[in-house]
Amino acid sequence: MKDFILPPLPGQDRDMGTPAARSSTMVTLEIDGFEVTVPEGSSIMRAAAEAGIGVPKLCATDSLEAFGSCRLCLVEIEGRTGTPASCTTPVAPGLRVRTQTERLKRLRRGVMELYVSDHPLDCLTCGANGDCELQDMAGAVGLRDVRYQPEATHFRPRDAGGQANPDWRPRDDSNPYFSYDPSKCILCNRCVRACEEVQGTFALTVEGRGFDGRIHAGAGGDDFLGSDCVSCGACVQACPTATLIEKSVLEIGTPERAVLTTCAYCGVGCQFRAEMRGDELVRMVPWKHGKANRGHSCVKGRFAYGYASHRDRILKPMIRESIADPWQEVSWSEAMAFAARRMAAIQARHGRRSVGVITSSRCTNEETWLVQKLARAVFLNNNTDTCARVCHSPTGYGLGQTYGTSAGTQDFDSVEDCDVALVIGANPHSGHPVFASRLKKRLRQGAKLILIDPRRTEMAEGPHFRAAHHLALTPGTNVAVITALAHVIVTEGLLDEEFIRARCDMDSFADYLDFIRDPRHAPEAVALLTGVPAAELRAAARLYATGGNGAIYYGLGVTEHSQGSTTVIAIANLAMLTGNIGRPGTGVSPLRGQNNVQGSCDMGSFPHELPGYRHVKGAEVREVFETLWGVTIDPEPGLRIPNMLDAAVEGGFRGLYCQGEDILQSDPDTRHVSAALAAMDCVIVHDLFLNETANYAHVFLPGSSFLEKDGTFTNAERRINRVRRVMAPRQGHADWEITQMLARAILRETGREERGWTYTHPSQIMDEIAMTTPSFAGVSYERLDRLGSVQWPCNDKAPEGTPMMHVDGFVRGKGRFIRTAYVATDERTGPRFPLLLTTGRILSQYNVGAQTRRTANVAWHAEDVLEIHPHDAEARGIRQGDMVRLASRAGETSLSAEITEKVSPGVVYTTFHHPRTQANVITTDYSDWATNCPEYKVTAVEVRLSNGPSRWQEEYDMQSARARRILPAAE
Repeated sequence: MKDFILPPLPGQDRDMGTPAARSSTMVTLEIDGFEVTVPEGSSIMRAAAEAGIGVPKLCATDSLEAFGSCRLCLVEIEGRTGTPASCTTPVAPGLRVRTQTERLKRLRRGVMELYVSDHPLDCLTCGANGDCELQDMAGAVGLRDVRYQPEATHFRPRDAGGQANPDWRPRDDSNPYFSYDPSKCILCNRCVRACEEVQGTFALTVEGRGFDGRIHAGAGGDDFLGSDCVSCGACVQACPTATLIEKSVLEIGTPERAVLTTCAYCGVGCQFRAEMRGDELVRMVPWKHGKANRGHSCVKGRFAYGYASHRDRILKPMIRESIADPWQEVSWSEAMAFAARRMAAIQARHGRRSVGVITSSRCTNEETWLVQKLARAVFLNNNTDTCARVCHSPTGYGLGQTYGTSAGTQDFDSVEDCDVALVIGANPHSGHPVFASRLKKRLRQGAKLILIDPRRTEMAEGPHFRAAHHLALTPGTNVAVITALAHVIVTEGLLDEEFIRARCDMDSFADYLDFIRDPRHAPEAVALLTGVPAAELRAAARLYATGGNGAIYYGLGVTEHSQGSTTVIAIANLAMLTGNIGRPGTGVSPLRGQNNVQGSCDMGSFPHELPGYRHVKGAEVREVFETLWGVTIDPEPGLRIPNMLDAAVEGGFRGLYCQGEDILQSDPDTRHVSAALAAMDCVIVHDLFLNETANYAHVFLPGSSFLEKDGTFTNAERRINRVRRVMAPRQGHADWEITQMLARAILRETGREERGWTYTHPSQIMDEIAMTTPSFAGVSYERLDRLGSVQWPCNDKAPEGTPMMHVDGFVRGKGRFIRTAYVATDERTGPRFPLLLTTGRILSQYNVGAQTRRTANVAWHAEDVLEIHPHDAEARGIRQGDMVRLASRAGETSLSAEITEKVSPGVVYTTFHHPRTQANVITTDYSDWATNCPEYKVTAVEVRLSNGPSRWQEEYDMQSARARRILPAAE
């Protein structure tokens, strides 16, 4: 297959046969007369590849450890007997190796004859034709004839006599994305090894021995869909034949070119080769040189891109006078003129602060930049917010207060040097599966895991690993648990005094010591509150403090609490106490939930901060943008999302431009959100689909998918990755163009100059970002294309980016310790609502499900369910699969019950991927004290048997059906 990788990276995608060695000691040897110098520990196969010498192989690939089973990569070594496998033979100084002799050629042809004798010779009609390593190797060894005519085969359904062949197995098409054809299997074991070494699921195995050997998914009568397989696709990518192959390749054909781009799902930021045939996307293949994913992916990134061409996608702009009216399709110019008139009229009548914007963490940095610029330079206010408000805004506050910058401290590669991982409030298995695979691999190598989560997630125990400590705390007691860990470390003298003296503010440390030594914070004192046994908590504290390099990874189970910011501060304190910051294998890493949460914050989406986390009250900062944009920047912070909604209900906030977010489904207290949206005079929704928020919109601007745009995403490790256009926008415009069109329309409507809105390519927007934002000062498309990616800060001091933060000192100078007093949430259980509800995600679905629900991923998760402990279920007469009523002080909904011991007694759990459930009708409006991040993770509820949908669900379904009526465009 011919590659058109952008940027051109000649030779870098070549399979080197075995992984690269990490040694700094170099070894020189001779291969086929050429002197080669490689790191100690390299295989002879890799050394030959480095010299441009190809050695035939089938079982070897550079993403897997050497296996040495195919016997094709034989070489001769002067002074040694035999013909060792080059993949498993390490280099040594002075070796003289020959890869091509008559003896080796003869042996390799004999091996290939054996493979081909039990393989169907249907190459012309095979799905892997032109992309088959078996086919390639047959040519490489010069195979021209097969002497063996076996009596028994695996690939013929019937024998010569017409009888059924007992050794033949039918193709397994149970998985919606790939096919398994055992008749084409050469038993190279690459799929099994990929499942074990790369993904860590261990779902595949080899049954039988010798001629009876078979690859099997799961156990017994399992097929791929029914097995433990998570459909990451690593086995498909590793397969050298058409045994495991994407169904899209079978349907469309072999790809002919590739475009390098970045996944638009979670915050890991996996890079992919979008492999094309013409203008049709054939498959997504994780890029082996992607610095966040290192050639791996999950079911969403690799396979769940079909939503981009789903029939539900809206491709024409639409408007309506009232939300009670049906939608009317119009031209782009008509839609822009309508929206501009509405928004201008609102500001003229109610003041410039009566409208605002919500930026998207699914859109690019460049698109987000323009949306916050729309608020500040066109609407002339700071009413801009982003979905980070409801997920990681406490990260910005907590890390900013303690370290001086609101971002993760280390890159994902750092996990390879981690000795103790503390994972709190996160389930990487479901939310960040590619990172989870890397973490699990490190755990299998001997690292220890401390898991702090009320639920027994997939991280508690898995194939060949188990958490050293699972602190199954009561929801809402994060601060008490982390503070107790710090108490143990201080009172038992386990802190790193040298680090603290050199790197931290001693006045703040002295104050913190007075606080943390208090016996009220001892594990024994908080055990009843947290539900965590004191001995277990003490053991976890000792492990983190003394176990070597300690890294903390946290997620929304930390931030989405009334004390979310306090917990982030407590985590930062813990890392400083033990000196676990500023070197590989340590640090504090927030696992961002969406692909560009970090970037949307960097771009100035918050109402109190201009780009680069600089407060709007700073006159010098405002002057930078005022000079460039030719406007006066409002010095007063704008409204946060909750403030916008409250003001809308009260009548003061009347217009909203919402790009790429579905606040009606994702934000808490759905009834309040719907009332606020209904009260507005103009709601503009800019998205791919008529989402739930669009039920209350007056203007719908159809968006473009990540496959249809150029730009950048910034992942959870501050890595800025390029997004490259794979195909033309189906609705005619990239999202940045649409925002620019709206800005220009409003400026025309209000009689102002269209200054600063003349971009012709997103690279120009990035140039403006670099010009005004110090942490992005060195970022350009040219640099990203050359380096692949960079991590901010990228500037003159760090022209190739900064993988590790706070190495010699904190951004704020000295690290600051802050007291973390536990304050109980106002949301309490009681006789009416005796259970605690917490929420989260599942592997196959993403966020509100707008994308993944429109793919075959629904095969694994077709509806949200309520996890409930057997004790609580029995007390209520609930059986597996029963429809139950979930009620809180805010509202109620109905969904199916799943009885499981993953949750503790007194705790129930659900996801929020399906609008039919409307899980957020249950959640309350309590929020983090510093940032207003909603308290999704603690809601007092009751669960009872139900005979159908709740009244809210029925009413919502009727309203939604009315709101989605569409009239065709006028002729």
